[in-house]
Amino acid sequence: MVKIGILGVGTVGESVAKILEANADIIEARAGKKIVAKSGVVRNMNKKRDVQIAISDDPYSVVDDPEIDIVVELMGGVEEPYALVKRALENGKAVVTANKALLAYHRYELQEIAGNIPLMYEASTAGGIPVIGALRTGLAANHIESIQGIMNGTCNYMLTKMINEGAQYDEILREAQELGYAEADPTFDVGGFDAAHKLLILASIAYGIDAKPEDILIEGIENITQTDVAFAKEFGYEIKLLGIAKKVGEGVELRVHATMIPSESMIAKVDGVMNAVTVVGDRVGETMYYGPGAGGDATASAVIADIVDIVRGNQGPMLGYKKGLESGLKLLPKEQIVTQYYIRIEVDDKSGVLAAITSTLGEFGISIESMLQKPTSDAHIAKLLFTTHKTQESKMHDAITALKMLDVVHGNVAMMRIEK
Repeated sequence: MVKIGILGVGTVGESVAKILEANADIIEARAGKKIVAKSGVVRNMNKKRDVQIAISDDPYSVVDDPEIDIVVELMGGVEEPYALVKRALENGKAVVTANKALLAYHRYELQEIAGNIPLMYEASTAGGIPVIGALRTGLAANHIESIQGIMNGTCNYMLTKMINEGAQYDEILREAQELGYAEADPTFDVGGFDAAHKLLILASIAYGIDAKPEDILIEGIENITQTDVAFAKEFGYEIKLLGIAKKVGEGVELRVHATMIPSESMIAKVDGVMNAVTVVGDRVGETMYYGPGAGGDATASAVIADIVDIVRGNQGPMLGYKKGLESGLKLLPKEQIVTQYYIRIEVDDKSGVLAAITSTLGEFGISIESMLQKPTSDAHIAKLLFTTHKTQESKMHDAITALKMLDVVHGNVAMMRIEK
């Protein structure tokens, strides 16, 4: 018999305990041993939990319990769970975690501490979608050329509503909060940070990149308007918050931001709270992994898959390779990203303005690919919307600074990246 201790018996923790009990027979058949949840830890002992296991508010009652074989960490946060997972590993216990923030900051330290002790984390990225296993094992024969992922269901739900129903950002954010898709403080989701943590985990497996969230480009969806949505539709694009990892020469771009992508692409068709990740391997080509990115049962399914894998005896380096055997690829500075751009700008509605705009862009080697002009409520002000050919991020930022200084330009200059 294998005994499990759960740090954090919340929505996912309850689902783990319930599934282990309800599906005990099939899980035992697949694992080869009976797996039971022995105990769990909560922060608030007064809140009722619908589980049949011993509950405590002392996490060391789990990590130091000699009867516990596998510790499941579902607490959230960074430093406290890091100390507890470290203690569990030092006690010789296998660990399964769904904590993306923990791994975004401490995955390499944990790999060193774990050594040959299993530390599994399928549930940390894209919920119930087995993309970690695909990268670590299924695509092991491939050099990974790129990863693109819709990794935050809250943002995807909001963008779907904005695109399909014409909803305004503020209005749909309130709805997402009422439905429980977004927190009272939604910054972690809509600001792109949740997706960034997940992207860093995938990039470590694919490329051996040891980066922290502060090292990569992270933008959210807060500034998207219906004007942007209309432009995207007219030119055959969908808008998605994407996590992007892309091999470029001897470097890797890592970035999270709202992105215009062609409407016919597979990932553009992923709507609502669903997640999807596409991976391009040099041998297999493009593969796509789709499913629920959050929710108690979906995430618990991934947690239990890791538990079963451990019980079966499947082990190996946590990140899929021995530290010291990384690919040699380096994180490209944000300024060196190269892509196409969409620009939204308000200008005086008079002759000579377009020439001033194109001349300013030309100073930075940027050329326009397509353009639309839209009226505003002010008869003297027009809205210019255009896309550029590929250029470097640093040049685009310099060009935007120069555009803001033109007398004919009013207000802010909005920018969104395009991936084809």
